[in-house]
Amino acid sequence: MRHFFYTLIIMTLKKYSWEISDNPEHPAGMAMLYATGLSDKKMKQPFVGVASCGYESNPCNMHLNDFAGLIKQSSQEYDLTGLIFNTIGVSDGTSMGTLGMRYSLVSREIIADSIESFILGHSFDGTIAVAGCDKNMPGAVMGMIRTDRPAIMVYGGTIASGHYKGEKLNIVSAFEAFGKRVNGAISDEDYDGVIRNACPGQGACGGMYTANTMSSAIEAMGMSLPYSSSYPANSPEKLRECREVNKYMRILLEKDIKPSDIITRKSIENAVVVAIALGGSTNAVMHLIAIARTAGIDFTIEDFKAINARVPMIGDFKPSGKFMMEDLHEQGGVPAFMKYMLNNGYLHGDCLTVTGKTLEENLKDIEPVTVSMVNVIHPLETPIKATGHLCILSGNLAPEGAVAKITGKEGSSFTGPAHVFDSEQEANDAIRDHQIQKGEVIVIRNIGPKGGPGMPEMLKPTSMIIGAGLGSDVALITDGRFSGGTHGFVVGHVTPEAFSGGPIGLIKDGDIITIDADGLTLSVEVSDEEFAERKKSWSPKATEGLQGTLKKYNKLVSTASEGCVTDKF
Repeated sequence: MRHFFYTLIIMTLKKYSWEISDNPEHPAGMAMLYATGLSDKKMKQPFVGVASCGYESNPCNMHLNDFAGLIKQSSQEYDLTGLIFNTIGVSDGTSMGTLGMRYSLVSREIIADSIESFILGHSFDGTIAVAGCDKNMPGAVMGMIRTDRPAIMVYGGTIASGHYKGEKLNIVSAFEAFGKRVNGAISDEDYDGVIRNACPGQGACGGMYTANTMSSAIEAMGMSLPYSSSYPANSPEKLRECREVNKYMRILLEKDIKPSDIITRKSIENAVVVAIALGGSTNAVMHLIAIARTAGIDFTIEDFKAINARVPMIGDFKPSGKFMMEDLHEQGGVPAFMKYMLNNGYLHGDCLTVTGKTLEENLKDIEPVTVSMVNVIHPLETPIKATGHLCILSGNLAPEGAVAKITGKEGSSFTGPAHVFDSEQEANDAIRDHQIQKGEVIVIRNIGPKGGPGMPEMLKPTSMIIGAGLGSDVALITDGRFSGGTHGFVVGHVTPEAFSGGPIGLIKDGDIITIDADGLTLSVEVSDEEFAERKKSWSPKATEGLQGTLKKYNKLVSTASEGCVTDKF
């Protein structure tokens, strides 16, 4: 009888890996697992796939394989069999401004596909994903949603600040230094000093750029442990998280708590509230909509727009503010911030999380962050911006939506003549050669999800604009997207994109464009009749030469307003 109950417990925990690892009717699977060195004890334990986005060529991901090793090692302490498998990442920082950037957003889908394929292909019981750079995190969560087996995401952590001649540096400092160099505003020696010192070691970009935005949002969503998003990459706390994550995986397995139990409309709303209140990246709009669509939750840009209208921006983070994620860590981290938001009625406290407890239970003994006008977090009563900064715009230039990051420091509206470019390189060359005039609206098109393909980020041109001293004098719109490090009067995700015949593909140099953040409109002084006439001579960008990944992405990807997913067609 005792053996029967022991077997029943093992079978309950091993709902899936039982099919292969200890099944006498599957001898080949058992033989292959024994060949890897698994003991009888390990064969009888739940199998947990440790998905590492680690690779050696950027600081965001260079340490993740080490974290995965710690997680595997500690799995035995909780009677779990952790087994590492690898997925990919594409570094935005190293690919920015090159054709390689086309693969960045695409990598999100590859990560999701690979986690789904491995976990379901090998009948594993759960997943712990170790993610570092921007697309790693939403890709990992999307893959875990598809498997719908107990899952936890571990964020690789934020990088420390760099320093040069008494100035705090981060990755955006390097791009802006290039703009200053082009403009003759920095010496070659100081340019080299900034480049060499901007990134001092392991960890993701330190401001409220996309990596820290998405890690914070996913913690608020309940898919990572408390503090995961704000522990620095090189901290002892991050190492402790890696050792303890299996404790919570064990709880999820015993209680059969799956992503579908955690990711709900309420938890998506919590993620959006946190991303907006912290002053996060425009990429959060696309990624959170993609996560919602993968989970089968009806959540659109209109829902994002409604939350943005009621949630103030109170995080004073770079790129438009002063502070880094390391500064919030010193003041209690994301849980302390969330406790402040929960106490003020902005979060749903009853949402389940990967601890097996609700968000409110996780935060019960946490002291709220100390807020002040000179602190990382400003008071809700005196916010940096009374409504959110992630503005969803529409109008005759963006009939299906666009996303603007307006913190208030740029002003609330901009009107000027269009200066149109059909590629990022053309725009970069024009900025470098001082061909941009004050008052213009720079238009970079044919770089959307299909047209890029891959919807590359425009951090290089926006940083060059800032470095050239034009940050407050020009605006930029694109059917591409922006890095979380971008700041200035910029609008991205313009939908429909130029490749699909959207109005952005029909405008000409000199057309008067108006960006109105108060009225939430993006419009151009071109009549419907004139647009119809221009459409007669329009043709989509040629796609010859595409192969493999980019060719499939061009055919399958949805619009930016639909999250750029590739499995909803």
